[in-house]
Amino acid sequence: MKQSYSKDLTELEAIVSQIEEEEISVDELSEKVKRAAQLIKNCKQLLRTTEEEVAQILKELNETV
Repeated sequence: MKQSYSKDLTELEAIVSQIEEEEISVDELSEKVKRAAQLIKNCKQLLRTTEEEVAQILKELNETV
């Protein structure tokens, strides 16, 4: 399944909001923090990949001009 930056970011924001509002029990906290860490990792990777793709496109454009 293809990752979605927007979907991952929305889920991450929801987790952060739940933690800030203290809506998460101590029992759930560890799992939520682990999930948040995975979402951050996913978002960083998606940003790196996008940055590399954009750089490649710009490089190709500059070579054709």
